[in-house]
Amino acid sequence: MDAFYASVELLRYPQLKGLPVVIGGGRRKVDEAIRDLPEGATLADIPVGAFPLLKDYAGRGVITTATYPARQFGVGSAMGLMKAAKLCPQAIILPVDFDEYRRFSRRFKEVITEIAPVMEDRGVDEVYIDFTDVPGGQREGGRVLARLIQKSILEATGLTCSIGIAPNKLLAKMASEFDKPNGISVVFEGDLQSRIWPLPCRKVNGIGPKADEKLQRHEIRTIGELAARDREWLVANFGKATGAWMHEVAWGRDNRPVVTESEPVSMSRETTFNRDLQAVRDRAELGAIFTHLCEKVAEDLQRKGYVGKTIGIKLRYDDFKIATRDQTIDHFTADAKAIRQIAGRCLKRVPLERPLRLLGVRVGALAKVGDAATLADQPKASSRRRTPDDAGSVARTASLF
Repeated sequence: MDAFYASVELLRYPQLKGLPVVIGGGRRKVDEAIRDLPEGATLADIPVGAFPLLKDYAGRGVITTATYPARQFGVGSAMGLMKAAKLCPQAIILPVDFDEYRRFSRRFKEVITEIAPVMEDRGVDEVYIDFTDVPGGQREGGRVLARLIQKSILEATGLTCSIGIAPNKLLAKMASEFDKPNGISVVFEGDLQSRIWPLPCRKVNGIGPKADEKLQRHEIRTIGELAARDREWLVANFGKATGAWMHEVAWGRDNRPVVTESEPVSMSRETTFNRDLQAVRDRAELGAIFTHLCEKVAEDLQRKGYVGKTIGIKLRYDDFKIATRDQTIDHFTADAKAIRQIAGRCLKRVPLERPLRLLGVRVGALAKVGDAATLADQPKASSRRRTPDDAGSVARTASLF
């Protein structure tokens, strides 16, 4: 999907189309103020001048996504909002609304599976499709089907997407980036040297900054230069598995199938605070956030038809150290109150003297609701520490939120 979160927001605020807009951080008082509309007015009636600007932002939030006009200033996903404000101070900033994005995500995937049912879900805004057996799918190298998918998604959601068509997932992923937004790119096996090899190695999904830095130290900057290296050399310098994989991807080889079903390992919700919060001083605020996270995890489980037995928490302190704790109970649950109760017990096992930057709640050991009753009983109760932080330190009950 093209700038997915931002595009969803522009459906609500069409007056912002063509303007630099970034999505990030939590909802603020100013966001609520602009929604205090007079009777009969809609969100589309809010004047552009009423929206908060990035230059006025203060906090530690990061950008989730940005509109294409904002990206022209070098603003991008995962960038700190304060840093982005220096690059594009005039950008409008909107809060993240994951519930709305998930709703649109479900809708566009429903549209796709009605046309091409062999679909692999790769997150909120991306999928792989195997259309080998879709009637008429091979016409014009797949372009006819791609145009049908684009048209159907636009009619159902008002959103655009970009589609890459190739013999495998590796090349299709790269091709989907060629003609954004609202583009269709077809890459055949014979296009490897002309269209893939000139690309930087970072364009390969799986080659991150550290690997790319090491490749550049060996004067390997493009995929073609990577393909020119012997397999044995890559194995010697990057390890048996990684080196062999680099050789395969440089030659456009990828045998991974499109996986239509995969069971989630866990479901979680977490939030980073705009300011550090103290367990005692900000107990009421933290308690409300904690309860909200538990409720959201429970909603996710119930909506997707799962229950879980292992409930845990995640904390990030002001010094960026992370603590996690979890507890496995003797029955499956997707109940918000039960999750809150067990997660609260986990909190008793972590130090809460330091200020907190982040709080998260997780439910693991998942099973489908219909399967849970038939599964063998797990140990009645067990708990374990997952990070070696102050093993002897235990937070006082009075500090809990």
